[in-house]
Amino acid sequence: MIRVLRKLARERSGTATIELALCAPILATMVIGVTDISIAYGKKLELEQAAQRAMEKVMQTTGKETPEDTIKIEAVCQYNGTDSGGTCLTAPITTDNVTVTYSLTCDGTSVPDFASDCAEGQLEIRYITASVTDTYEPMFDLHFGTASDGKYHMAGEAGVRVA
Repeated sequence: MIRVLRKLARERSGTATIELALCAPILATMVIGVTDISIAYGKKLELEQAAQRAMEKVMQTTGKETPEDTIKIEAVCQYNGTDSGGTCLTAPITTDNVTVTYSLTCDGTSVPDFASDCAEGQLEIRYITASVTDTYEPMFDLHFGTASDGKYHMAGEAGVRVA
């Protein structure tokens, strides 16, 4: 009996299968995590691109809308896409997900009132910034980098100097 046990202890066939069985769950979890993070990062890039395209649109024309409304509408349209008739889709984000901020700096110091002017001789720079937000719910609940609600909260920003 002892000889049989010693022979089994020296036997090496099947060790690769056992090692694979031990490592496979870890590898699968890593692949799932990388996939989820990649999808979330792709969505973040789409948000940034939507914000950038909205800024480009407002630099070309505002049409009948205010610059702020043009930025919001264009960012939503860029992120959501359009239907076959060219009409902007209304989901997954709305204009409530887009924030437009006006800022003014005088000699590098931020000034709270965009409509005011800098003192004479100071360098005056005005900016419009668009921030587009959305959430992404991971395919698998791994709690890696997610908020307390289990989702990734993402934002894409773009800005342009207007004066």
